[in-house]
Amino acid sequence: MVRQPSINAQNRTPLSTERIIEAALQIVDGQGLSRLTMRRLGDALEVEAMAIYHHLPRGKEQLLDGLVAHVAAAPASMPTDTGDNDHWRDALRFWSRDYRTRLLAHAGVLPLVVTRRNPTALTETVVSLREVLRRGAVPEDAAAAAAHTLLGYVIGHCALEVRGTGEDGAARVVDWDTRFDAGLNLVLTSAG
Repeated sequence: MVRQPSINAQNRTPLSTERIIEAALQIVDGQGLSRLTMRRLGDALEVEAMAIYHHLPRGKEQLLDGLVAHVAAAPASMPTDTGDNDHWRDALRFWSRDYRTRLLAHAGVLPLVVTRRNPTALTETVVSLREVLRRGAVPEDAAAAAAHTLLGYVIGHCALEVRGTGEDGAARVVDWDTRFDAGLNLVLTSAG
């Protein structure tokens, strides 16, 4: 069955890769990753599913890579030198909390962040973390290891938090904010 253009099609924002990714993210956030299909995405965009392939020639694989890049790529801001030796730690603490909030807001994409092979999605983020560490006088090799450790910590913590794992077996409610900050302090203290 061929869909007739709606009357609203004339007033609709033109289809773009960014618009497609945003619509896909709304579906994943609202209904879950398993509910994301090209047909459902086309319906959300009020276009035929085949129109999406014009912007994403590799189809769903490219769409999933785009979701990972959209959610997971979040470079750290360079700290301003306040004369305080810990300004780089403060910048990384701010980035870590912000990144955690971002990942938790798009928890449906988190399994893709953890499992998809999309190295370019995280490259800019890791490079920025390493640079913040280097500006904090952390040696290059240690900065590279610490950048990967910090990124892995935030992503891994979010995965456990979304799952609701108390992982220590205790029958108490987990205060995820306190636990996150405690682990973050361990990572940042050992970084330099």
